[in-house]
Amino acid sequence: MRISRRRFIVTAAALSASALLAACAGGQATPTQAPQPTPTTAPAGQQPSATPTPGTAAGATPTVVATQPTKTLRIGCAVSLSGVFAAGAQETIVNCYKLWQKDVNDAGGIQLSDGRYMVEIIWADDQSNPEECIRQVQRLITQEKVDLLIPPYSTGINHAVAPIFHQNGYPQPAVATWVTEEDAKRFPYFVSFLGRPEQYAEQGIVELLKYLNGQGKIGKRVAMPYVDAEFALDFVKPLRPALQAAGFEIVYDQGYPMEISDMQSIITEIMRLNPDAVVAISYPNDSMLYVPPMKVLGYNPPVFFAANGPNYFFFLGTYGEDAEGVMGLGGIDVRNKQIVDFYNRYKAMHGTEADRWGGHVYYTVGQVIQQALERVGKVDRKAIGDEILNGTFDTIMGPVKLTGNAFLGNWLIGQWQRQPDGKLEYVAIMPRDRAGAEPLVPKPKWKS
Repeated sequence: MRISRRRFIVTAAALSASALLAACAGGQATPTQAPQPTPTTAPAGQQPSATPTPGTAAGATPTVVATQPTKTLRIGCAVSLSGVFAAGAQETIVNCYKLWQKDVNDAGGIQLSDGRYMVEIIWADDQSNPEECIRQVQRLITQEKVDLLIPPYSTGINHAVAPIFHQNGYPQPAVATWVTEEDAKRFPYFVSFLGRPEQYAEQGIVELLKYLNGQGKIGKRVAMPYVDAEFALDFVKPLRPALQAAGFEIVYDQGYPMEISDMQSIITEIMRLNPDAVVAISYPNDSMLYVPPMKVLGYNPPVFFAANGPNYFFFLGTYGEDAEGVMGLGGIDVRNKQIVDFYNRYKAMHGTEADRWGGHVYYTVGQVIQQALERVGKVDRKAIGDEILNGTFDTIMGPVKLTGNAFLGNWLIGQWQRQPDGKLEYVAIMPRDRAGAEPLVPKPKWKS
């Protein structure tokens, strides 16, 4: 995934809606001596009432505690507060971690061996630029002397700063990125909580199409348009042979440039080939370009999947009722009360809807960081990195444990479906053993 993966932010901002992902040789660096967190007074108005045990942040709204925190844990985050990625970074990293920070501090802070610590996040603007992010991360480490770092926004920027995290001994528990086996060998504490592309391709898309074919709802003809960018190429690489091995015929297999502004010629060609499923490996900006020509041409395939885009509420805000039945990456299980509580509290705090692929994952990583800190008992970054790699954590997603350098327990495919209250929600339909709903296939006809 190149940085260009996030260029959809321009589209998202224009739609006034919410928006969601190195080169350095050498072995593992010895972490620098962990700085002692800075003593401070608790914020005015903090009136704790009961002390929680480590890990209680996994529940719904945290309770407040009795012991008045007297120290501060400083966590730095260089992130896109301006530039083309700013809207997406705000809705994902910034807003999710601000909610996590509030929940931790409202519950009395983080319990370390020498006392309780309030969380302070030191924000720095990388201006949506990898070189600036490198500078800001270095400043946070050397000048601000932050205890820990929250990884930045976008895959390209995450990979750009991976050597800096590694050389200074800071774990990099990222969300918006893939981490390859090669990455993991070079940067042992660089991990992805969003999973791996082959997982979404094989256990998500292919298993879904096999499931629907077994039910007699679709045939075996698949169109696979994809954006010519690293994210999609990484995705298509395992998807193509997995489809073929499962007996599906790929009748359309072509890329298109990131700068594309009109999909009508592509849709016209796909429509002529009459596939049973259109599986677009797309970014949000080009995901938004599929629906208009489909409606104009009257083309309504039984399965329409657009990888990264439908998971954002700007997709629903733009297409309204026509979003029903559209599939993409991620999704949530509306029966999971902790997940629903997170999204409700996010909306109450920020006034916007969180991304239904990565929103809850960012918050989950905050919980992992807290529990790793509390188990280690001090700011020992190597020990914290080891705990993140090897521990099991109690979160709003349930138990979370990494496999290698990735978390593989995410919901893989979501679909906009109507709920009993009449509203549309982006629900998880894959993997089947953790799905919150049955796939709605064939997709309902366009409403207008």
